[in-house]
Amino acid sequence: MAQEDVFKKLVSHSKEYGFVFPSSEIYDGLAAVYDYGQMGVELKNNIKKYWWDSMVLLHENVVGIDSAIFMHPTIWKASGHVDAFNDPLIDNKDSKKRYRADVLIEEQIAKYDEKINKEVEKAAKRFGDSFNETMFRQTNPRVLEHAAKREELHTRFSNALNANDLAELRQIILDYDIVCPISGTKNWTEVRQFNLMFSTEMGSTADGAMKVYLRPETAQGIFVNYLNVQKTGRMRIPFGIAQIGKAFRNEIVARQFIFRMREFEQMEMQFFVRPGEELEWFKKWKAIRLKWHQALGFPASKYRYHDHEKLAHYANAATDIEFEMPFGFKEVEGIHSRTNFDLGSHEKYSGKKLQYFDPELNESYVPYVIETSIGVDRMFLSVMAGSYCEEELEGGDKRVVMKFPPQLAPIKLAVLPLVKKDGLPEKARSIIDTLKFDFKCQYDEKDSIGKRYRRQDAIGTPFCVTVDHQSLEDDTVTVRFRDTMAQERVAIADLASIIGEQVSLKSLLKKITE
Repeated sequence: MAQEDVFKKLVSHSKEYGFVFPSSEIYDGLAAVYDYGQMGVELKNNIKKYWWDSMVLLHENVVGIDSAIFMHPTIWKASGHVDAFNDPLIDNKDSKKRYRADVLIEEQIAKYDEKINKEVEKAAKRFGDSFNETMFRQTNPRVLEHAAKREELHTRFSNALNANDLAELRQIILDYDIVCPISGTKNWTEVRQFNLMFSTEMGSTADGAMKVYLRPETAQGIFVNYLNVQKTGRMRIPFGIAQIGKAFRNEIVARQFIFRMREFEQMEMQFFVRPGEELEWFKKWKAIRLKWHQALGFPASKYRYHDHEKLAHYANAATDIEFEMPFGFKEVEGIHSRTNFDLGSHEKYSGKKLQYFDPELNESYVPYVIETSIGVDRMFLSVMAGSYCEEELEGGDKRVVMKFPPQLAPIKLAVLPLVKKDGLPEKARSIIDTLKFDFKCQYDEKDSIGKRYRRQDAIGTPFCVTVDHQSLEDDTVTVRFRDTMAQERVAIADLASIIGEQVSLKSLLKKITE
């Protein structure tokens, strides 16, 4: 099945089963804004819990805060967002559609990668076990030709970004025959910068309202509270501050479902270190964060690092962890070495001293910072995409199953009475009343048992318990396992331990520390 078709099915599935709804849908919606349904909010909360515990439980020197969305407007001047938080945009005159110039060029670079990979795949099939991929990549004429074109484009693109040369970005688009996906033409406007921050006013007009911004990131709330946390918590370098919260960006080119939205949620941790040690910590956090993703059990081939072509004004090193979505590898998390830019800038603009006295070195300095920043919504989409599965069963039947990591599944256990009489519903309810304190359960008695299994597969419930007449006699039930569809007869008294062992976040957290 084409990946584009998979993505369409995933979007449809998300709405049909209560994961994600278009916001304000009865008023025809609001572009690039979405609401999370009853299943989506459970999955989202489980993702946030997994991240939060991995930060503040596993690291004694990481603590959390929850800062306000509204902050003093000078903060955004100090952070560089007022002057530098821009996207390079270009319009196609024929389709009237607007695009990010850098994304258009990145997609062209990705096409060369795809051509190279196709050549490798064809050769691997042709030569079988004797295939030497490294040698093939180094010697095959077609691969070398594609690689040379990619490198040439990559170099021009990188130089243009770092020089902020908007004219060169447009010229690259023209030179490489990059066309509008809608019109198929190269009738492009000039490239121009567009600031992404939403602004509003605080206070009445009569009193002289102050222009304030909806925060475009959660990091600055951490930086301006750095000294408060350090002093009240008696924190010693190195230490981190974690936060989960909403952020807002006026994305002009918002697309790909919940991947790029105007209102989104971030999970960020700023880790404060000694100057000169930041690149060492940068490498450590890169490894830690990738391990966090891989612990979920999706194939390792779904993940890759992507180093930034252009470093942000605050960074001296930056990389992304990308996940293979149905529309290609895309950034899910960024790890950045932010130097001492933020604290140094806030010290300058506020006039307040933000230095840390290091008792081991017997000196004061402005700490350097390593940032790990993950989009909750993008993480949600990667989990949905990685879990979506269509299977053909014996007898020609089919099922759609969300193979969520059990620890993240919205519903952990469905309890299903075989029939709606003979005391079976009451027995099923008593099981839920016992287990609902441990994990999210769902009761379902409508339709045949087969249809109920399919419904639970579609929302990713890892365990279904069927209560039958034998259950009334010996207090046993049939447990059905989502991924294998295998069934096993177990004692009701053992359900909590059997299911709890599989769905507990503890098992994921232990993987990270191994």
